Amino acid sequence: MDAPSSTTTHHTFCRICEALCGLEVDVRGGEITAIRPDREHVATGGFACVKGIKQQRLYSSPDRLKQPLKRVGDAFEPISWEQAVAEIGAKVKRLVGDHHPDTVAMYVGTAAGFSVLHPIFAQGFMKGLGSRSIYSSATQDCANKFAVATHVYGFPFTQPFPDLDRTGCLIIVGANPAVSKWSFLQVSNPVARLKALVRRGGRLFVVDPRRTETARAAGEHVFIRPGTDVFFYLSFLREVLERDHVAHDRVRRHMTGFERLAALAAPWTPERTAAVTGIPADTLREMVRAYGEADGAALYCSTGVNMGGSGALAFWLQEVINAISGNLDRRGGTLVGQGVFDFPRFGVNNGLLVSDSRSRVGGFEAVNDGLPGGVLADEILTPGERQVRALFVTGGNPLMTMPNSGRLREAVRELELLVVLDIYLNETASEAHYVLPTTSPFQRPDLPFLFPLFLGMQSRPYLQATRAVVPPEGQQRDEATIYLDLCEASGAPLHGSWIAQRLLGAARAVNGLLFGRRAVPQELLLDLILRATGQPSFKALLDHRHGLTIHPQRHESFLGQRVVTNDGRVHLAPDALLKQAEGLELTFERQRLLLEDGAHLRLITKRQIMTHNSWTHNIDDFARAGTNHLWMHPDDAQRLQLEEGGLADVRSATAAVRVPVALTRDLMPGVVALPHGWGHQHARGLSVASRTHGVNVNLLAADGPDSLERVSGMAHLTGIPVQIAPAAGPQDTSSWSGLPNSV
Repeated sequence: MDAPSSTTTHHTFCRICEALCGLEVDVRGGEITAIRPDREHVATGGFACVKGIKQQRLYSSPDRLKQPLKRVGDAFEPISWEQAVAEIGAKVKRLVGDHHPDTVAMYVGTAAGFSVLHPIFAQGFMKGLGSRSIYSSATQDCANKFAVATHVYGFPFTQPFPDLDRTGCLIIVGANPAVSKWSFLQVSNPVARLKALVRRGGRLFVVDPRRTETARAAGEHVFIRPGTDVFFYLSFLREVLERDHVAHDRVRRHMTGFERLAALAAPWTPERTAAVTGIPADTLREMVRAYGEADGAALYCSTGVNMGGSGALAFWLQEVINAISGNLDRRGGTLVGQGVFDFPRFGVNNGLLVSDSRSRVGGFEAVNDGLPGGVLADEILTPGERQVRALFVTGGNPLMTMPNSGRLREAVRELELLVVLDIYLNETASEAHYVLPTTSPFQRPDLPFLFPLFLGMQSRPYLQATRAVVPPEGQQRDEATIYLDLCEASGAPLHGSWIAQRLLGAARAVNGLLFGRRAVPQELLLDLILRATGQPSFKALLDHRHGLTIHPQRHESFLGQRVVTNDGRVHLAPDALLKQAEGLELTFERQRLLLEDGAHLRLITKRQIMTHNSWTHNIDDFARAGTNHLWMHPDDAQRLQLEEGGLADVRSATAAVRVPVALTRDLMPGVVALPHGWGHQHARGLSVASRTHGVNVNLLAADGPDSLERVSGMAHLTGIPVQIAPAAGPQDTSSWSGLPNSV
């Protein structure tokens, strides 16, 4: 620990999103006093967002959990770790013994992914139990990409990304990197990188229902109606074929299914799809022309496409367009990163992340070893042999992020055991039987998480190691230690290996004797991972405090070499996706009728630059607005007799919320936007966030097997048809703030 009178500067990196920005952190007396971007960082070069440089306020909040809690009646009481682990372990043993291992489930949230050891030990606990009931936040925002990659490339984490610094044409669909950074790919300062693309003469198109911060910063904006992305891609594919922007030799040598793909695209002319997408045929053809004639081009999408109801089909079509046009594995096109070892081949050979398990309700295939979160409530409420009776929540907050989260809240109250690992008593933890206090990112050593480390998904590849910047407080523990202890107490050895369990238990004891804290020796394990993959040691990386540049991303290293399908080729027309595509005519007709009825608008979600999903609303500066607003075009507001600041009732087929109105011409008419991550009134331990008046937009999304996309298990979380009217009843703010979220 630093001396009380001295300030020490630590070089580390941020772990709240894929950007992993290099940081300088000042510590005095064991407390963080300032955070700055690391101007000498080899990859991020002095960039960091406002959330990253204020995150210490999140971790130093008086609301931070510092000891285990147990529910007693309607209150929580502090207990010892020994009692918590023993009681949880005994309950798990009984449930598994009396019923089935799958009755114990786990929900893995986004925060778990921004650590190397956390997901390894969490999965190790579930594997030790023999349970396949794992649910994750991916089925809210990105499981479509994992499902498609499995069918097309053979492995869920084979995720091609744009060669951003060399591409001649980039088309961004349903993504806003200016606010959200870059999904999966590590890209620092995305706005500067996109502006550089335009300055060097490249074409940049941003296709989105809203003129986003990205669209305002650079490039050409093209409006599209929410939920119609699949038809945009179909017409784009048809025009690529019509203009013969096809690398026929590459297709013959490295791909299968081209003819079936061409037959699918044939009926979808730009004139036909314009009726639902709102993109004029001439505009689409100009985009195809720019894409086809560029010296390297890429189509890229993110959550706006993923969550729109046809995310798997849309992403599939995007990937095959990039592939058949010769842009996959090409300089300036899309690249497939290379990590510290060939992780996809290792995964396929060892059955890792390619589980063949299915959900009990709905029969959905696991994606990336995870089942759809949209059936979790059904799995809890539906009697049967594998009925979920216990749930561990790690690094997530499903009562904020899940579709139809009001129904899920009622479901979790039926559980015999709910255990939440978190830094706060958030919405989900407030319903738990046990809450276990974890360390923050700055309280643990780490390496860049899974995507950069194992898959090389970095636009500027590098390695970096960080030690803990500040020590844990009170009884906070890292997740690796927690799961190791739970394995022991539950009679379920980590990853099914008593040898590993005993060795790590001994190492934990030695660590306690040497350093006074009985915890898993995290630095030692991270060092072993590095050495096993032929990388510099953990200590050696610490000497490179601004990061260590490694091999650049290479083109022409994937096709014919690292594709892990059964025949080593890219599968352009997988049966599962073609079968789902049989419903496209019906989907098109529904979209057309929805436009004709005129009674519904399309609701999209919206990220705000000062907040990070729901994570930062417990900081005054980030929750200053006090609520989210329903953003809408002035013409729609006038037609519906709504005014700026007035209250509107927003109704979907599932629920209704009441929210104040804000006006903007950046939205396409007929589209409204409601930022997600709000609605903290049920949280017992968020003293700032629980006083806000926002609503949880996910109340409006449907759950259950009939509401999920079949191939990916994805929920429909954006582009939701809604009816909007002036709020019925009292209009003053005090009355409104006292209403429940649903009206």
